[in-house]
Amino acid sequence: MEIDRLLAVLSADQKKLLHDFIAQFVTHERQALIDKVLPYRTRRLAVVLENIYQPHNASAVLRSCDLFGVQDVYIIETKYEYQVNRDIALGSAQWLTLHRYQQPGRRDLAACAADLRAAGYTLAATTLRPGSVPLNSVPVDQKIALLFGTEQHGLSDEAHDLADTWVHIPMMGFTHSFNFSVSAALCLYDLSNKVRQSDVSWSLSPAEARDIKIGWLLNSATRPEALLLHFIRQHKIEGDFSWLKTVEEKYGTDQSG
Repeated sequence: MEIDRLLAVLSADQKKLLHDFIAQFVTHERQALIDKVLPYRTRRLAVVLENIYQPHNASAVLRSCDLFGVQDVYIIETKYEYQVNRDIALGSAQWLTLHRYQQPGRRDLAACAADLRAAGYTLAATTLRPGSVPLNSVPVDQKIALLFGTEQHGLSDEAHDLADTWVHIPMMGFTHSFNFSVSAALCLYDLSNKVRQSDVSWSLSPAEARDIKIGWLLNSATRPEALLLHFIRQHKIEGDFSWLKTVEEKYGTDQSG
């Protein structure tokens, strides 16, 4: 669902109205769970997945992001389309903010790196190449975006070139690497703990928390797109909402009573 496109044109007061409207269609138990989880979410860390073609591995990473409270995942799919393995992800994708880059030369790895830097992130490429530093030596005084590549080939040369630093997980065994999704889980566990134990402000801002909560409420409601369409028309919200056209065709013009 493209809720961010709607939130971008709403005022703070309209977002409050949207929150209260959607909440009517979500159980008290789910709302209580949302309020319990939300304070632990952070945007001090982010994950970048570069052309991951194994759905089970990519889905396991999404699950780890949710479990460690990392909200944002940037997905580069200029070569391979990302697909969720529902049995492994266990619905975690609906609680994360997925940023998808699918157009070579426009919305691609370079564009993703530029967006992350504009948001204040340091780009850390996970790699076994010489010159990488141990993960436990990475400072957390700046926001960190961890870059992961495929299990077989790792990150591309371009990803290594775009990164600000290279990091690795120290290993003492005969084999040379962890499974890709295991590597991501270990990195997230280590850095999320360091972030939360540090003096940096790692919590979401009130505005970020509000917008994410609206998205979570929508994902918890039945036929959320139909509810959005009703809200847009009721409050005469202006904008390009053509992405809701299929909802109108399926459900009609008013589904909220």
